[in-house]
Amino acid sequence: MEKVVVEGVELQLTQPDEVPMKWVGQEELVTQVLAAWMVIGDEDLPLHPRLVGKPGVGKTTLAYHAGRALNRPVYLFQATMDTRPEDLIVTPVISENGKIKYVASSVVSAMIKGGIAVIDEGNRMSEKSWASLAPLMDSRRYVESIVAGIKIKAHPEFRLCTTMNDDASTFELPEYIHSRLQPQIFIDFPERDEERLILKTNLPFADEEILDYVVDFLQAAHEADERYSARDGINIARYALKRLAESREKMTSQVRRERMADYMVEAASMILTPEAARYFEELIEEEE
Repeated sequence: MEKVVVEGVELQLTQPDEVPMKWVGQEELVTQVLAAWMVIGDEDLPLHPRLVGKPGVGKTTLAYHAGRALNRPVYLFQATMDTRPEDLIVTPVISENGKIKYVASSVVSAMIKGGIAVIDEGNRMSEKSWASLAPLMDSRRYVESIVAGIKIKAHPEFRLCTTMNDDASTFELPEYIHSRLQPQIFIDFPERDEERLILKTNLPFADEEILDYVVDFLQAAHEADERYSARDGINIARYALKRLAESREKMTSQVRRERMADYMVEAASMILTPEAARYFEELIEEEE
């Protein structure tokens, strides 16, 4: 693990995340994130966008993709109700020889390395935790570790954003935090063509008929104002395909199609709700 010394204190850094996240379509959203992070003069500062939308629409994937587009290391921090200020900055741990060592969070590691920090589901954190990052999100661009007794300054290339589910806020954030998390970039469900491309990218082993089934299901759900996302559709298709593969019996194309339709209904009921399965049932009835 890489180590650095800050104000005489040795910090062990967290490694950046290397994950197979693929952003598909809606390039305008990528442009908006990159514009927020841009610095256009010596006196300018990067903004700290918050990506808002329903669960499963790709907020974290968008942030990760934008960070990688800058060829910078990306560090993901999962926020929870129990996140403490020291979790966001520096945590003391006991080393093998019984001495205390200080471990930098993914946020602080990104600050030091000039990377991208993505705080996922940030509206699950309390104001106390967010307050510890307030100096980082204005012209000061530093954080203070009470535990280690040091002040840590951000690298000029450091960038920050947070994702927030629009239905999962546990804490109401005060205005001084919201004013620092700007601009707000809203991510909605994609159009049909883009949604199908997302499914095809994530399900390269699925045949075209299955992709059509799932995208028809998602589009019908969107029209009915349901909260089902492409992530839900991907999980439904994966489970249905596993059920089909599990049977190992020889089938005609017609029998396979009928069996797959049944498994889609089963998957939707198990992964979402029994009510969700009716969208697949209606699609099957229309075909018949």
